[in-house]
Amino acid sequence: MTNNTKLPVWFWIISIAGLVWNLLGVVAYLGQAYMTDEQMALLPEADQNWYNNVPAWVTAAFAIAVFAGTLGCIALLLRKRWAVPLFMLSLIGVLAQQVYNFFLQDYVAIEGTRMIMPIVVILVAGLLYWYSKGAREKAWLT
Repeated sequence: MTNNTKLPVWFWIISIAGLVWNLLGVVAYLGQAYMTDEQMALLPEADQNWYNNVPAWVTAAFAIAVFAGTLGCIALLLRKRWAVPLFMLSLIGVLAQQVYNFFLQDYVAIEGTRMIMPIVVILVAGLLYWYSKGAREKAWLT
């Protein structure tokens, strides 16, 4: 079944911007996962302690968040309905990661005023999920 509905330009802009955003997340994840001891030594002591004590489930949540988000954006670009569950999975990964940062690890004490990025990450993941649900409801996705 093909869907010949003409989509607004902003559908493509949001999908591509979301893909770029999530690809940057993939790069951040890979940079963290494959950080060498030399690179770790260049970080402030508080950051070194944080990276050395991150539980495996938080790292897994990070991976799930960025890879599911990337695949969700690809699904949007392909106009596939499976974008919605992928964005839901991504949002769950983001929320799990931020629960650790804000409630289990004293992120505020470590990062101080650098609170904007985690909040932006939550907002973007939530907005991409919401947007994909709306696109599915409008029958833009097949």
